[in-house]
Amino acid sequence: MDVVLIRHARPDVGAGICYGSLDLCLATPVAPPPAAIVAALPPPHRVLTSPLQRAVDTARLLLQALPAHALAPEIEPRLAEIDFGAWEGRAWDDIARSELDVLAQDLLDACPHGGETAAQAMARVSGWAASLGQNASHDACLWVVGHAGPMRMLAAHWLGLPLATTLGWELGFGASCLFRLGSGTPQLAWWNRSAG
Repeated sequence: MDVVLIRHARPDVGAGICYGSLDLCLATPVAPPPAAIVAALPPPHRVLTSPLQRAVDTARLLLQALPAHALAPEIEPRLAEIDFGAWEGRAWDDIARSELDVLAQDLLDACPHGGETAAQAMARVSGWAASLGQNASHDACLWVVGHAGPMRMLAAHWLGLPLATTLGWELGFGASCLFRLGSGTPQLAWWNRSAG
């Protein structure tokens, strides 16, 4: 089974703002263009999306850009971005350095913002990943439209890497990653494939 992870298009939010679980719309014009995103992707058998609006809207636009499709995006709550609690909507530069240091010292379990820990988000996302093997066809292609955090968490889960490693991996808006699952060890076919 091929799983194509697709990061949502650029959201309508200023640069330098913490917006994990904020429910943002897409910026207009949509960038990158949906047709450019789908041009290099294998056609999907199913499309799942985070419940956050920027992901749902991206999924719908991607399907509209496909020639002759009959799919509708399916909402999967476990694919939502991490909740940064009191930091949501604040400029990263306005968050106290001491709070950021607490998080940096214990990446998985610290929660100075009062939202969700990385360990909690990782368990949620990994739980979804574990459920994939139950009903998957070997030749199926699943598109998963979501967020940078969960995409990096899935990479860590499937590749057996520490989250601290994959958090440093570049991932642009509208970029995709392809994982091959099902027979033996998951394989990463590509990471951060840009649209266009």
